[in-house]
Amino acid sequence: MTGFTAMRLTTLTDYALRMLIYAGTHHERLCTISEIAKAFGISQTHLMKVSQILAQQGWIDTVRGKNGGLHLSKAPQLINLGAVVRSVEPDFALVECLGKNNSCKLTGGCMLTYILQGSLNAFWQHLDCYTLADVLHPLHGFPANAAGGQALGRKALANIPIQSKV
Repeated sequence: MTGFTAMRLTTLTDYALRMLIYAGTHHERLCTISEIAKAFGISQTHLMKVSQILAQQGWIDTVRGKNGGLHLSKAPQLINLGAVVRSVEPDFALVECLGKNNSCKLTGGCMLTYILQGSLNAFWQHLDCYTLADVLHPLHGFPANAAGGQALGRKALANIPIQSKV
């Protein structure tokens, strides 16, 4: 099918989560934008914007200057993933009728709104069950642990069964 895009989080949210993961795995020190950019192969310019947003939202603290950097503003177990995504993701209107400027002619007589809102609620409910600490646990020693293990790749991640804490 051409012309369709998959439902997914914005790059901003993806990079924000990566930055938090990196800072969480290096909690003993300040992390620089440069090292995070290098670790993930991401533009430093993009990460500057991300760090500003995360700092404004209270997820990280930044220190300016020659020996500056960033670190988590609270313990990883206090950083709820659902709250992080809500704070940086600009819009979750999956279809027009879930958005602010709804002019759909089917509004009020279509079950699609109810069904999609239910799926979005399930998404949030699931994401709200997890904290940054849950993400960091298997990544101790990111990107490779002390035993020489490799970071999880897409294939390995695709085979991890989804388990809810609910």
